Amino acid sequence: MGTTLHATNSSESQVSEFILLGFPGIHEWQHWFSLPMALLYLVALSANLLILITIYREPGLHQPMYQFLGILAAVDIGLATTSMPKILAILWFDAKAISLPECFAQIYAIHSFMCMESGIFLCMAVDRYVAICYPLQYPSIVTEAFVIKATLSMLLRNGLLTIPVPVLAAQRQYCSRNEIDHCLCSNLGVTTLACDDITVNKFYQLALAWFVVGSDMILVFASYALIIRTVLRLNSIEAISKALSTCSSHLILILFYYTAIILVSVTHLAERKVPLIPVLLNVLHIVIPPSLNPMVYALRTQELRVGFQRVFNLSEFTSRKPTDYI
Repeated sequence: MGTTLHATNSSESQVSEFILLGFPGIHEWQHWFSLPMALLYLVALSANLLILITIYREPGLHQPMYQFLGILAAVDIGLATTSMPKILAILWFDAKAISLPECFAQIYAIHSFMCMESGIFLCMAVDRYVAICYPLQYPSIVTEAFVIKATLSMLLRNGLLTIPVPVLAAQRQYCSRNEIDHCLCSNLGVTTLACDDITVNKFYQLALAWFVVGSDMILVFASYALIIRTVLRLNSIEAISKALSTCSSHLILILFYYTAIILVSVTHLAERKVPLIPVLLNVLHIVIPPSLNPMVYALRTQELRVGFQRVFNLSEFTSRKPTDYI
């Protein structure tokens, strides 16, 4: 048999590994996805490393906004790396088997990094809110200590709240079925193979999504509603343009991020009719944001572009230092 089984005390068979079949419905030619997936992963790694190196080496970028951007880049590298190596191994080498501990670890890592990305977007929204709505108090509120505390609080929140997801999945009994029609170990994709009741798994997955990602999304959009209200009260068109330019890149990314989450959630309702769509969107949602985030910031933030050029000596520059945001 292709799957290793061992007898349990109750004489039922307990699987010792799962088989990731890849993209459902297109198994025969799914290897053609390997090139775009590899390119997206390469872009995600190289672009985010470039962001980290530039922020670290350029003193003018040692500001809270860029420090949060550096943390986001590190999270993006982690998010892409939790899944893409295994996906490429499936597409290139047909390495579909994954042990139960590895699968549960991947479930934990994906949930942790996804929630962490949402949390960092919230921190960046709060940073822009204070900068635009309370510019005089900004230097005393958003300090280096604030960045550290906000980051640690997000690490603790996401690290602790996501632990029950793989723990509950590991407590299920997997008796006979072990083939997952997916490229990665998704929580619901794995637990639907269980022989026993998974109601608690579904409930906690839903509660985690609403409590963490849902609350982050509400607070992010509330921050931007207050920002827009404050900006529209400004008398100068130039001041309005400057205020909006400081947060336009962030607004583009959060709109894409949360819209993608909503689309992935909605398409799961049609999974039985068109199983490829939710799986494809799920994979793309893991690899596209990490490759898109640094590109959007690099293209739309002059200070970051100047930092790239200074660090890597791409051209000659004036002695102008990056101007502070509000």
